[in-house]
Amino acid sequence: MKKTKIRPMLLAAGVLALSALACQFAFNPFGVGSPTDLQSLEATPASIQVSQDLVSEQQALISLYQAASPGVVSITVSSDTGSQQGSGFVYDTEGHIVTNYHVVQGGDYIEVAFPSGLKTVGEVIGEDQDSDLAVIKVDVPESELHPQTLGDSDALQVGQYVVAIGNPFGLHGSMSTGIVSSLGRSLESLNEAEGGDYFSAGDLIQTDAAINPGNSGGPLLNLQGEVVGVNRAIRTYSTAQDGNALNSGIGFAVSSNMVKRVVPTLIAEGHYDYPYLGITSRSDLSLADAQELGLDRTDGALITRVSENGPADKAGLQAGDFIIAIDGFPVKSFDEMISYLFKHKIPEETVELTIIRDREELIIDLVLGARP
Repeated sequence: MKKTKIRPMLLAAGVLALSALACQFAFNPFGVGSPTDLQSLEATPASIQVSQDLVSEQQALISLYQAASPGVVSITVSSDTGSQQGSGFVYDTEGHIVTNYHVVQGGDYIEVAFPSGLKTVGEVIGEDQDSDLAVIKVDVPESELHPQTLGDSDALQVGQYVVAIGNPFGLHGSMSTGIVSSLGRSLESLNEAEGGDYFSAGDLIQTDAAINPGNSGGPLLNLQGEVVGVNRAIRTYSTAQDGNALNSGIGFAVSSNMVKRVVPTLIAEGHYDYPYLGITSRSDLSLADAQELGLDRTDGALITRVSENGPADKAGLQAGDFIIAIDGFPVKSFDEMISYLFKHKIPEETVELTIIRDREELIIDLVLGARP
């Protein structure tokens, strides 16, 4: 049985050889005929009626690309093990470039290429394994810097059109379109927790816009040209011959509101501290699971493990507790709770958890820690 794979969208640098095969077919819909018969079937130009709505939508995409693409860069990262490519976008006129952490991870030399053709050396000044974000600093003329506008990812709706711009397979400045498929997703972060597990990265946008190796770190934009996400990974069952993951219509992007919280701190301090509960949880309970646990509901987050001496342990939480609300807001899933924490809380703040334990509803105050 094939396993589902979550693949960061890196592209190993190298020569990309493309070939096209043109096939010509003679087709006569009325069977074999003479040259005269074929001449009589020559089509005359037809008047094509194009919807003005379609023309307007097309022009909107053209305008969006022309406005946004000057601020999207290509990033090549070299190390002892080789080189890889990703994408990024201009954050401000100070020369800060936002990309993914996994794009620059382990890099010894970073080259940033602008759409104008200018190439320069970049320096990583901030990294965050949990959100998979990083900031690169470049020293270039201000005329080369076209900062992107960050939108409000909380305002996104499923079904909304989005656009990805980046460098898939090294094809600089490529644009693809799609929709928001879902919101508030979570994936494993790149930050390893105790026991060999990984912490969760929350508040991710799921999209079917084509994202492929090399798109990592590039912007996901709404139709107003605002960055609403940073393209991070895809879920796929397919790989190319070189091992790169192939797009399957399920991509994930770090939300712009996470960028707004994390990036300024990365620029100022080089790192970002996340709120920490100290629990392992599952939220995909079946009815049978719920009945076995004595629960009359499946929406919530079941605690399966409590980290010793962590915030949850100190607050008195136990394995088997079922979280149904945080600060009075209903918890439908662990993903939803993580997104809430990431967007609204910082270490040392107190949250109020409503749990079910032994069929009894309890309220527990928990002082958040900082992720190790």
